[in-house]
Amino acid sequence: MAGNWLLPAETTTSGRPVLRPGEVESSLQPSVDLVNEENPNLSILKSGNLILTTYRLLWLPSTDSATSSAVAVPLAAVTHIFQSKKSIKGMFASPRVRFQVSITPEGRVQERGPKSTVITLVFRGKSDPDSFVAKFWEAWRGRAWESEVSGSGEGASGAVALGDGGGSSGGETLALRMPVVGVSGILRKEQEMWESTDKSLQDAFQDLNALMTKAKDMVMLAEKMRQKLLSGSSSQANANDEEMGSKEEMQDWLLSVGIVSPVTKESAGALYHQELSRQLADFVKIPLERAGGIMNLIDIYCLFNRARGTELISPDDLLRACSIWEKFNVPVMLKKFESGVMVIQNKSHSDEEVFSRIRSLVQKPDALQTGISATDAARTLGIAPAMAKEHLLAAESKGFLCRDVSPDGFRFYINIFQGIDPSDAYLVKEYGVYDAWIRAAITSR
Repeated sequence: MAGNWLLPAETTTSGRPVLRPGEVESSLQPSVDLVNEENPNLSILKSGNLILTTYRLLWLPSTDSATSSAVAVPLAAVTHIFQSKKSIKGMFASPRVRFQVSITPEGRVQERGPKSTVITLVFRGKSDPDSFVAKFWEAWRGRAWESEVSGSGEGASGAVALGDGGGSSGGETLALRMPVVGVSGILRKEQEMWESTDKSLQDAFQDLNALMTKAKDMVMLAEKMRQKLLSGSSSQANANDEEMGSKEEMQDWLLSVGIVSPVTKESAGALYHQELSRQLADFVKIPLERAGGIMNLIDIYCLFNRARGTELISPDDLLRACSIWEKFNVPVMLKKFESGVMVIQNKSHSDEEVFSRIRSLVQKPDALQTGISATDAARTLGIAPAMAKEHLLAAESKGFLCRDVSPDGFRFYINIFQGIDPSDAYLVKEYGVYDAWIRAAITSR
């Protein structure tokens, strides 16, 4: 399998990477080759999307590639990033970025290994290698992944060591006993001021560390809830799942927490709308499930922007992201009714199934006489009344229903004219919708 010398990376159904708790994307570069030049026998990963996060380098195959799968290089495995050399020859070649990683004796990349190898990134598309290298250095030096590997306890050990002032108290007592006179007195006064400031800073950073720990816990909880909701394994609930609450409560919490790493123009560059489309396809799964498989585009826009926090998108960006879903293998689609209302719905939410359920509803004895409203259809279909009305109007345009408009609103009836013989309008067949309507009218008298 291509890329078997690298670690596999999990992706969503839309092709977006599954991020770890606290992991954030910082750069995305299109059409990048990933090569191990020290071992030409290893497979070369060509023309994929390279995503830099605070924890990993992710390489995702292009949409038309079926021979490669997503792989990852942990930043913890990177031991050195080489400076790019500028030359006249390099001006006419594809930009390259080289870095060294730890590997096992078998040649597989891992966080710590007895051997090392050099990986080369070849930028063949319209990209910005210099900006990528700067962010690569920043992410590698930031060492954000250490909090995931070592845990919050080890990360706070430095602060505890700095706060251990076992020898400082004696110094302060000695300073109080000595008279504050001359130059030495001024220096001691200055030293006491710096020590007081240092202690205040330590207390402030301890509070900040506690806050960051709480934030990390919240992110991990949100990720845990998201994985549970996507798995849909409600029958395999355990004691921990019961403590997390019902599925509906977890959905509300998840929508409130929002998206940890929203796609932005700065991080995605030229692939902004493509990656935004994939992230939106992943996001709408839970709201659509709650809404019966279909939602108004305006409602999705509000929910999505709420989840993105300060990284808001425009209505044009949302519409463009929805319009390119047909290029990806995602389970959702954009639909426009004849009235002009635009909705997002699951592909499993077919019109034929909806029309069949509406037809069964309007043929009930009570509905044959009084008709149905959008609210009645909404209860049957499990969707919002506004969406149910659009389906009823669509069924009317297909000839399944007839509409009656009164001060009380719209009422929809089964179209019995299809069961009437134009050559003999008084002939009542002993079967069909017309016969059922006649029998219901006689029974109601």
